[in-house]
Amino acid sequence: MTEAVEQIAIWKSPLNDTHACLGATMTVRDGCYVPGSYGDMLFEYAAVREGGVGVIDLSNRGRILVSGSEAIQFLNGLVTNDMKTLAENSWMPAAFPNVQGRLIASVRVVRLKDERTDRNVCPTFLIDTEAATHDRVLKTIERFTLAGDFRVSDLTDKTFLLTVQGKKAASIVRTVVDEEAAGLASNGAMQLSRQQSELTVVHATHTGEDGFDFIASADQASRLWNDFHDAGARPVGYDALEILGIEAGLPKYGVDMDETTIVTEAALDAAVSYTKGCYVGQEIIARIKYRGHVAKKLSGLAFDPAEEVEAGAVIKSTDGREIGRITSVTYSPHLGRAIALGYLKYDYLAPGTGVKIIAGDEEIPAQVTELPFVRFGGFNE
Repeated sequence: MTEAVEQIAIWKSPLNDTHACLGATMTVRDGCYVPGSYGDMLFEYAAVREGGVGVIDLSNRGRILVSGSEAIQFLNGLVTNDMKTLAENSWMPAAFPNVQGRLIASVRVVRLKDERTDRNVCPTFLIDTEAATHDRVLKTIERFTLAGDFRVSDLTDKTFLLTVQGKKAASIVRTVVDEEAAGLASNGAMQLSRQQSELTVVHATHTGEDGFDFIASADQASRLWNDFHDAGARPVGYDALEILGIEAGLPKYGVDMDETTIVTEAALDAAVSYTKGCYVGQEIIARIKYRGHVAKKLSGLAFDPAEEVEAGAVIKSTDGREIGRITSVTYSPHLGRAIALGYLKYDYLAPGTGVKIIAGDEEIPAQVTELPFVRFGGFNE
């Protein structure tokens, strides 16, 4: 008797057929089919980093809508940043910690236009989270839907998310969408009607360059992608996006941070409010803050590109003490050298500090570097 083999469904983007038509090499990441490359990873990288603009399908990220008259109250008890201070049509970074202050997910919270009735105001929030943390964020907030006027809707399968990134991002948004969208503040968001469909626009980076995210119903995905492509945006796959993300110092869940990481160890300081009051894990995070600092923190390292270093490699001080580990490593075309993200003990975080990376029997010299590795145009999250 043959034992049945369980088939695990792999999520596909509404743009999956579009990627195939463009000759993309598809790969599976975090349980989703995504385009690895469209044939020339370095060309895709350069479209974003070296003065042009790229278009990237980020539909595998989770999109969760939260609304209701008690939405601020419930969210504020679950995340590290202060939802009371988030204005309509703007966004802020936040983290979902557990009771030990360790990281469940790092997210962007977008406050859309509030729903207003004669009796009350119902705030509406869109939570954008990595594919790896989509399910855990959804389960964390769904538990509270019966506790009051707090409604949760998972929009991920009904919508798409594409982003345009690069120095010319605003210019191409102006051409394809309109002047108002292109002129959004750096933490701005808006909803508009385009071709008889509602389109949400968020001014945000995934690469350290200027960028704009676009979210709409799944049946509009190909049309908007083609509009940006026809206007000159270069399709960019996840191989190039990974390099851009490391250069920008943006940690990835499951790679550079996980449920063992204290929120502030992952260099997510901008996602934490120390004045908002109580939330899950607040006591631990606040205690570390007022004690002075975390014991270790995510940092950058740079070294000779000829050296072979893998994630998980031990980092030692020049006098041989073990002081950390590598989490991500890549070659930076812009810098012309190898770079890595890794956790270092607090005493070794100063930029310029010399360290050694242990690769097999070799000790590779490296230098601690401030994050991000690459900063362009004054646009940073």
